[in-house]
Amino acid sequence: MKPPQTKTMTCKQLGGACDLEFHAETYDDIAELSKKHGFEMFQKGDEPHLAAMAKMQEIMRNPDDMKQWFEAKRREFNALPYDSI
Repeated sequence: MKPPQTKTMTCKQLGGACDLEFHAETYDDIAELSKKHGFEMFQKGDEPHLAAMAKMQEIMRNPDDMKQWFEAKRREFNALPYDSI
């Protein structure tokens, strides 16, 4: 069986505030990892992440802006090379 083909994006690449790396096979999976991390940082009251979340809330106010942002991040993920094993 072939090992999973993963790609890597950082919290910052996904609109966050740090260099934590997420590894996943699909954009949806990497977005979910980022969301969980964001929730953990929210619970901790991490100021840089809270500021990044405020920026994301601005984007989310307009459905078209939100859709464009997500599509751009999906294209960015799809264009990344697979992680080397």
